[in-house]
Amino acid sequence: MPARIFSVATVGLDGVTVEAEVDVLNQGLHAFTLVGLPDTSVKESRERVSSSIKNSGFKPPHQNGRITVNLAPADLPKQGPVYDLPIALGYLRATGQLDFEPAGKLFLGELALDGAVRRVNGVISAAVLARDAGFPELYVPAENAAEASLIPGITVYPVRNLFSLVSHLLGRERIEAFVSEETPFVEDSKDVLDMSEVRGQEHAKRALEIVASGGHNAILVGPPGSGKTLLARALPTILPALSLSESLEVTKIFSVAGKLSAEKSLVRRRPFRSPHHSASAISLVGGGTVPRPGEVSLAHRGVLFLDEFAEFPKSVLENLRQPLEDGHVSVSRIKGTSTFPARFTLVAAMNPCPCGYAGDPERMCSCSPFHVLRYKEKISGPILDRIDLQVSVPRPKIEKLEEAGRGESSADIRERVEAARARQERRFEGKSIHTNSEMGPEMIREYCRLDEDSKQLLRGAVSELKLSARSYHRILKVSRTIADLAGSDDISMSHVAEALQYRFRSE
Repeated sequence: MPARIFSVATVGLDGVTVEAEVDVLNQGLHAFTLVGLPDTSVKESRERVSSSIKNSGFKPPHQNGRITVNLAPADLPKQGPVYDLPIALGYLRATGQLDFEPAGKLFLGELALDGAVRRVNGVISAAVLARDAGFPELYVPAENAAEASLIPGITVYPVRNLFSLVSHLLGRERIEAFVSEETPFVEDSKDVLDMSEVRGQEHAKRALEIVASGGHNAILVGPPGSGKTLLARALPTILPALSLSESLEVTKIFSVAGKLSAEKSLVRRRPFRSPHHSASAISLVGGGTVPRPGEVSLAHRGVLFLDEFAEFPKSVLENLRQPLEDGHVSVSRIKGTSTFPARFTLVAAMNPCPCGYAGDPERMCSCSPFHVLRYKEKISGPILDRIDLQVSVPRPKIEKLEEAGRGESSADIRERVEAARARQERRFEGKSIHTNSEMGPEMIREYCRLDEDSKQLLRGAVSELKLSARSYHRILKVSRTIADLAGSDDISMSHVAEALQYRFRSE
């Protein structure tokens, strides 16, 4: 009679129940066959499982005849070493060395050759599946137990090795359920860089305050050494703290991507991702034979910083269109389509020309008009159209650099940002969005009403700057955020005028 053990496969960010069916035929030559669309890492589990069983003191597979393992459903691709543990338990149960009731129990874990159980990826997805699919008991590697315990409603058992798990299932030596020692949810407030360290650039700081308040996208353009990178890296210090629900969203993505730290089971700080300009399209938006999250998803609820924006291949940057517009990215492969969340704040930084000094009053640009034009053409109109604030960052004056004292701290700016975010939370209560940047056309009509003077100003700007309908709506959303920072329920002409300052006239 085949033995059946329940495990999990991760599809996108979601867990899917997998049944590991093991059948043993004590006749003929020894064979160990794995079926059910296993990848190479799953196929290699035959050797890991065999050695682990032998070194744990049980009768190993090579002393039996034909062993068949089916990972059902058979049409779902299986990836990774998470099936080592359920396959081993299925074999022990099929050969009569272990007798227990597998119903209501979900197992996952990689086996070492000595029987130890190693950490795996995607445990939060497995915990969510266990809760939703009616598996009250979840058995995971001990290193993953804290991560799994973030999901309430299930009992998590930390497994250190195969022998102790078998003893537990036989009722000989019980494994104690994991009790989380996580402190109450508090953001790790240790900031690497404070906004007070940035001297001058008040205009750019104000722009980043708006970015942080409304979740808007921004591009910083200026000569080398003007402080663009410094400003971008200081942005996370003025962002509001992650809520617990947002933290779980981010942690789930990091868990599936294998980026979760073994020391910290919960991501408490907003992500700041800064891929190099040589990054490929797949690394940026996600993909692979079995799709995995890319940088845009790893930056979910945080910041994606693209330094040297114009040095990224144009074909790579064009992949940002969907996530910038929709807040998610769909990766399609012949075996299926996976959708990953990608609600990030894009901050890009670039020079105005190849040499970097176009428009600089103190250094002459060495680029020809043709080279400047070709450099700017690397950023397509559709991408620039999706960026809310386009900010010039000029060379700072030496007097600003030599000023005594510190500027306004990140903590002071963050207070205003949090107050603006609180207004937005009240405004969007009961809706599926959190910030002004996420508003659709219907919400813009409802929450971004203008008086006649403001309408006239905006009409003139749209005509003069040749703005698209998308840019028009984005100006309205930025105006709404500026009004929130001012504590105003109504959008005034001054708010619209400030929003218009952040559009390049060359657009």
